[in-house]
Amino acid sequence: MKTNDLIFSSRPDSSFVRRLLYNHKDVAFPPYGEYWRQVRKICVLQLLNAKRVQSFQPVREEETKAMIESIERSCSSSPSFSALVNLSEVLMSLTNDITCRVALGKKYGGKEGSGKRFRKMITEFGYLIGVFNIGDFIPWLAWVNYVVGLEQRVGKNFQEIDSFLDKVIEDHIHGKRRKDTSDNDVDGGDQDFVEFLLQIQQDKSADITIGKENIKGIVLDMFVAGTDTSLTLLEWAMARLLKHPEVMEEVQKEVRGVACATGKTNITEDHIEQMYYLKAVIKETLRLHPPLPLLVPRESTEDAKIYGYDIPTKTTVIINAWAIGRDPASWDDPDQFKPKRFLNEASSIDFMGHDFQFIPFGAGRRGCPGIHFAISSVGLALASLLHKFDWALPNGANGEDLDLTEAPGLTSHLKSPLLAVATPS
Repeated sequence: MKTNDLIFSSRPDSSFVRRLLYNHKDVAFPPYGEYWRQVRKICVLQLLNAKRVQSFQPVREEETKAMIESIERSCSSSPSFSALVNLSEVLMSLTNDITCRVALGKKYGGKEGSGKRFRKMITEFGYLIGVFNIGDFIPWLAWVNYVVGLEQRVGKNFQEIDSFLDKVIEDHIHGKRRKDTSDNDVDGGDQDFVEFLLQIQQDKSADITIGKENIKGIVLDMFVAGTDTSLTLLEWAMARLLKHPEVMEEVQKEVRGVACATGKTNITEDHIEQMYYLKAVIKETLRLHPPLPLLVPRESTEDAKIYGYDIPTKTTVIINAWAIGRDPASWDDPDQFKPKRFLNEASSIDFMGHDFQFIPFGAGRRGCPGIHFAISSVGLALASLLHKFDWALPNGANGEDLDLTEAPGLTSHLKSPLLAVATPS
């Protein structure tokens, strides 16, 4: 990802990815070449630049406030003034609603559950993108995918998402999104991703021609990356804090101290810069639980030699970010949750791809272009949960009882829903 980054900047072909992402018309999975360079430039310099990500701060703060108020209502309706919260479900709704508003212009699902239908489609999409496809490795066994039903699931999922995105794009083209004056809209006139890409499509001076399928593919990438990364990180951070209540207590002391000093009722993103221990908790969570334990595979475009090994052209390379984050050669007590390491000896290490012992988002040309977008809501949501509530495991369980078993899949999620008791502070 440094010396040989260019050689390993392509992607291996996958029939499922090709079908689901419009023949590689997205930004994450296309092979290295002119199309990928141009569309990545659009994403990095325009779609996901710091100013645009910052412009959606009101959306993140509004949705976080709505989440907190929902938990408060549950607590106030209970005789004990405490409530059992399914944090996995609550955090999924939060990240889904934020990403829907930013990427698509409004939330989908309304009273029926904050986009349950769309979330179901996206969950299936994420599974199919990462599932083992035997036809990619042994072409003459591709028929097995039909026998086990994978081909049918890919076809159904593509049709559902394609129809959904068709309607989203048509609503934007005919101005229905702008006419919708509900609270679901992006405020302040900021363009959502679909609207911005439609504008690029009309720009005749652009270096690349953007069609409807490109818009769908790029938005799908952004949606899955934005939702799954934030959800995974928040879920694991809360799980680790519940398992280590002494750490939670220290973080809460910092968060509440910052809020008290500013006299604010609610946490805002401006507060997060002063919360150094909170940011250390986020880093430590990323080290132990990178959203993609195995980064998206790369493919070599020419012969290479690495540490004496000959790597032929078109070799698929899989980078184990999970193992890198737990390498005892780089980290003391690598399997232990110790956020303070990022306040002491590892304080200068970040996750932007510059420090190769810590690459939860990859590095080099194929590093995640939307890191800031993906994690922009994490600090705010985590700080707000810790500011407003005291948290404990159900039925008086202690941290040692919490099961941190990971579910199988492309992304790193808890196998069981994360349940916790919230009590207003």
